[in-house]
Amino acid sequence: MAKVKTLFFCQNCGHESAKWLGKCPSCNQWNTFVEEVVKKEESKNEWRQEGNRERIARPKTLHEITSASEVRIISPDAELNRVLGGGIVPGSLMLIGGEPGIGKSTLMLQVALSLKKIKVLYVTGEESDQQVKMRAERILPTEKVSDNFYILTETNTKNIFLAIEQVEPQLVIVDSIQTLHSTLLDSAAGSIAQVRQCAGELMKFAKETNTPVFLVGHITKDGMLAGPKVLEHMVDTVLQFEGDRHLAYRILRTTKNRFGSTSEIGIYEMLGSGLREVSNPSEILISQKDGQHTGATIGATIEGNRPLLIEIQSLVSPASYGTPQRTPNGFDHKRLNMLLAVLEKRCGFRLGTQDVFVNMAGGITVEDPAIDLALCVSLISSMEEISVSDKVCFAAEIGLGGELRAVNRVDQRISEAEKLGFEEIYISKYSKKSLDLSKTKITVKSFGKLTEVFQELFG
Repeated sequence: MAKVKTLFFCQNCGHESAKWLGKCPSCNQWNTFVEEVVKKEESKNEWRQEGNRERIARPKTLHEITSASEVRIISPDAELNRVLGGGIVPGSLMLIGGEPGIGKSTLMLQVALSLKKIKVLYVTGEESDQQVKMRAERILPTEKVSDNFYILTETNTKNIFLAIEQVEPQLVIVDSIQTLHSTLLDSAAGSIAQVRQCAGELMKFAKETNTPVFLVGHITKDGMLAGPKVLEHMVDTVLQFEGDRHLAYRILRTTKNRFGSTSEIGIYEMLGSGLREVSNPSEILISQKDGQHTGATIGATIEGNRPLLIEIQSLVSPASYGTPQRTPNGFDHKRLNMLLAVLEKRCGFRLGTQDVFVNMAGGITVEDPAIDLALCVSLISSMEEISVSDKVCFAAEIGLGGELRAVNRVDQRISEAEKLGFEEIYISKYSKKSLDLSKTKITVKSFGKLTEVFQELFG
């Protein structure tokens, strides 16, 4: 009987060790090593068990390499194309993660069904083929599904690659990477060694055949992608699917992209028939209300290269207990405390005895400092019970001295506000120097200090 061989792997970075270590020598994290049963083989990273292996890579000079522009696969999903940087790059390995029930499988299935001229293989290890068909019928009627869409329910990588050689797909979707296992290792599916091994085999397949591969990955309780950190290093693109599964709207965000910008976002709405692309996000971020309310203002922010107008809602009320509450939703807690300190010290508002609640409408999380002014105006509007016109928006950063600081790409913010029908926008006077306002119909008001804005709005 062969002796069972065990190794220890770091859960954070995937570092391999023959014995258990308290501290990982690679990433310096404590208590991250777990024991796994492995079986070493010579052909550990071979995705193709049989075939032509005579091709050997030859070193080339830079002048010998042709720099032809890569032809991307353009998906009918415009939001996905934007997030990926213009389309799906052939031979790329993409990892999409998100909470359970957020819509990862729905998004991937929807993309696969929409690519009618592309031969797609959808590999699922979590559902049966009947379950996938039920979900597909909800998204698209069976008679409209192209003959280029194939479903495979398999978790063994060897059988998956045999099916790939048979079908010869132009796009492969794996749902999910944690369910796959390779016969080259004895450890269970979902373990660190198996996830790394299966991802390595799929990466080799993608690069050798120039076939794009989508991997669906689970996340941990901390919101990080499950499995070793090396998985994120191996892939070309890491997509994060965010949002509250109890709410309708979802955000697709790029955290790593070798073929495009990492600052783009895509917004979807979850419906019974699948995910709907939201081409104008400002519509969902500005809530519909009857009449004017105190504590509600509109801030002009930018997510990636996309200008958004978002509604900021504030509620300021006297504290019922000894310690006042500071509860932001979708905004940084420390930055809120800083702005409250500026309002108290520089503007004279007594907020130390008040409960403060802040909410970003639409469930979005905002880190752009340009909404500082909109937030401060919203707080004082709620405190003083004076409403602000819903035809006014704000775009300026607040400094510790109570001054209004300039923000980047203010011209895009102004044009977006004008496009959505706003009549006035308040900005810093230092942003106005580089602006050409001759063609804009919206009234641009510039100020240097926060107190001047309050004087203008509230008298």
